[in-house]
Amino acid sequence: MKLEFFQRKFWTASRQCASLDGRCSISCDDEAINCYLIDNNGFILVSEDNEQTGYFFGEAEGAVMSKLLTMGSFKRITLYDYQAMCRTNRDSSDSAHSLLDPYNAFFAAVKWIMTELVLFLVEFNLCSWWHSDLTAKAQRQKQTLEPCDTEYPAFVSERTIKETMGNIACDDCFKSFVIQQIPSSNLFMVVVDNECKCDSVSPITMEPIEIRYNESLKCERLKSQKIRRRPESCHGFHPEENARECGGVLGLSAKPTLVLLPLLLTIFSR
Repeated sequence: MKLEFFQRKFWTASRQCASLDGRCSISCDDEAINCYLIDNNGFILVSEDNEQTGYFFGEAEGAVMSKLLTMGSFKRITLYDYQAMCRTNRDSSDSAHSLLDPYNAFFAAVKWIMTELVLFLVEFNLCSWWHSDLTAKAQRQKQTLEPCDTEYPAFVSERTIKETMGNIACDDCFKSFVIQQIPSSNLFMVVVDNECKCDSVSPITMEPIEIRYNESLKCERLKSQKIRRRPESCHGFHPEENARECGGVLGLSAKPTLVLLPLLLTIFSR
């Protein structure tokens, strides 16, 4: 199923209500609210802003995600990446850099001439013309990638919570929200009040943080081996799935034309 088709189905279902006339007292078309469809890890699948698709919900609604963590609807866990690459800044000194670029050499010469002219007018010393240093030394910051260990947060929803709502006290208003799980799925629909802006609450991101070891811990880290934990249980089937719709490889058979064609080509090619 393509994402565009899934989004259209979601917006169509969100506009249907159980009232007698079929009209909704409030819908996602209202500018006063924002509607999101997120998964059990907090990633946005459907949003009114298509650019937010795939982003973490805490980046779009930091105040709401912080409240969900406080209420226990989501829990935060820490994951580690022992094969990460981190950017480091190093001072690079290259005396020959100015020789590779003719513009740098030209501007360095002009700068030297102007400096010597000013010194000549101030000191009136001709000896400085014969003892000047024409060497230009380039100092610059160079970024390199080095192996490192990082830690980053991950978020998982609580399975026991099916629906919850709450209010967030902001600077001069209250921001309300409602979250409800969609039956037979790992998806949640979140409706957030758009009139109250909680700019004082910073967004929650999943940016990795580099782990810095001292010398003793670094040696222990290299000696230790991280063994993967096997799953606690195996889910070989689901009661709502139809096993007959899966597989069917045994029912495949080759057509006689496709079998005879390679044989005929082999015979006539000799």
